[in-house]
Amino acid sequence: VQLQASGGGLVQPGGSLSLTCTASGFALEAYSIAVFRQAPGKERTWISCSSNIHTGPFHRNSVKDRFTISRDNAKNSVHLQMNSLKTDDTAVYYCAATKLEYCVVEEQPYDFWGKGTQVTVSS
Repeated sequence: VQLQASGGGLVQPGGSLSLTCTASGFALEAYSIAVFRQAPGKERTWISCSSNIHTGPFHRNSVKDRFTISRDNAKNSVHLQMNSLKTDDTAVYYCAATKLEYCVVEEQPYDFWGKGTQVTVSS
């Protein structure tokens, strides 16, 4: 059972990146999937979520008009499209999966975590 995040990298302010969370060993469509991030020197925080009963999606206010989370069940993956990136978006981004049929912002309910991928926004 594995959840892997990919697609991070270096981008200039105002640019875009797309993260992909791909599952192996379990069906993502049965799980609510969230993306968390941890900026240097800060705690890990929830930013986006897609529930497995297809309510939402939900985004933290700081990314709400810039980030979009979506599912691709055929590829057993979830995508996070990040537009208009800011230097404050620099962080390690993590995927997490929970069997709960709704999104939660706390870390504890999530059953599987990916290793994280670095996103750096810098000129």
